[in-house]
Amino acid sequence: MNTFHSNIINIYGEKGKAWLAELHAIVSAISSRLDLRDLKEVTNLTYNYVLSGLQDDNPIILKLGLDHDALSREACALKCFAGYGTVKVLAEDKGMLLLERAMPGISLKSYFPTHENESIEIACRVMQKLHQANIPVAHNFPHIKDWLSALDKDWSIPDGYLTKARKLRDQLLKTTGPDVLVHGDLHHDNILQNGNEWLVIDHKGVIGSPMNEIWAFVMDIERDIPFIAHYFNFRTQDVFNWYFVHVILAACWNLESNIDANLFLNLAAKAYKYIS
Repeated sequence: MNTFHSNIINIYGEKGKAWLAELHAIVSAISSRLDLRDLKEVTNLTYNYVLSGLQDDNPIILKLGLDHDALSREACALKCFAGYGTVKVLAEDKGMLLLERAMPGISLKSYFPTHENESIEIACRVMQKLHQANIPVAHNFPHIKDWLSALDKDWSIPDGYLTKARKLRDQLLKTTGPDVLVHGDLHHDNILQNGNEWLVIDHKGVIGSPMNEIWAFVMDIERDIPFIAHYFNFRTQDVFNWYFVHVILAACWNLESNIDANLFLNLAAKAYKYIS
């Protein structure tokens, strides 16, 4: 069983199994309705079923998922970030998004390990452009404090980590602002080459300090965090602290979804000596 199938079954149980069994029929019906062709499953599927293909002669991405609310928020976020380096929404329906496909679509992850220094600067430029988007007057995006409330539950995480993450969260929410509209999952596989520019995919959409964006594209905390802090004129200690809070939050989310959390706990162990 691959990662995508195990994730869907771990999260959704019997509902997930039924959906996986129906996927080909769902894709066939959508293809007929939207005149899609040459659909091919992308690699590295995690929580959504994603295919590349064509609509007429235009490159597209078809994205299907069981978390309908998340896909709806993603569509809303894409529209709010329109003009600031994101792919376009071509069509949407319950549990489905049809998106513009970046071409050639090579992810920033391909810059590793030979062009690591260039990749961090590209990620910073992408982040800077995204955060020029306005927070809409009417929206249903969560605030980062809503996400971080997950830290208040009991988790199978070392108590010292949870206690420290809660303390840092409370301190940072009071001292790091102002808020912007944040992508929410800006890792390297979500930054794709499109001609001579870079476009962003898989927006979560959350309101919070710009520093909440950083942790996802940090690969080496000792090298990347000082660079990012200098690039944006952020207080370096605040960036370290936010990084730690977010890797603990990611560990909590994995545990909530019955997914192994050791990757994020190992990152937290590396970051622990840099926080205060």
